[in-house]
Amino acid sequence: MVRKHTIVLLLMLFTPLPAIAGPIVIAALGDSLTQGYGLPVEDGFVPQLQKWLHKQGDDVVILNAGVSGDTTAGGLSRIGWTLTPDVDAIIVALGGNDLLRGIDPATSRINLASILQAAQEHDLPVLLVGHAAPGNYGPEYKQAFDVIYPDLAREYGVLLYANFMTALLDQPDRKTPYLKYMQSDNIHPNAIGVKKIVNAIGPKVHALAGQTRK
Repeated sequence: MVRKHTIVLLLMLFTPLPAIAGPIVIAALGDSLTQGYGLPVEDGFVPQLQKWLHKQGDDVVILNAGVSGDTTAGGLSRIGWTLTPDVDAIIVALGGNDLLRGIDPATSRINLASILQAAQEHDLPVLLVGHAAPGNYGPEYKQAFDVIYPDLAREYGVLLYANFMTALLDQPDRKTPYLKYMQSDNIHPNAIGVKKIVNAIGPKVHALAGQTRK
């Protein structure tokens, strides 16, 4: 006769265990603003954003896929190996270097659309982070560039954060960001500036995490 405790042991051995979900993995595809140029690692955008999300109770890991100097073309060239099987969502924060180089907005649009298409093919939710063109290229350039992000967000049905730098530029005195929140190059935010940016964009990333399959 099979003992009762033997049956219980056999049931334990052959009953499938429930799957244990790991953390949500979000790849942050970007340039030096994402990479954390000029800052200690812990003060960069990705570490500060991950810390912000953890404070909200989100079990999230942010992968730093930022490369200094990258344009939308550079991001497109890396999208294939960025979207590994463990990635659950992606932040696309590219275009600042396109502006610095005066790249044709039509080219930037095509590159960003191709990145969003790749994410769509992997069935991944996306947060598209935009930039606003300066006025020195003329009104036609500015108009053509500024509409890229809202247009693509609507076309691909993704979350949008219109301007990476909004939190620093939305000040009563426009000189304040550059005196208090920027590094000496007036291009990259300092640690305090990154914190303001993270506090502003954090809710959008929280919403992105909520769209994942986990």
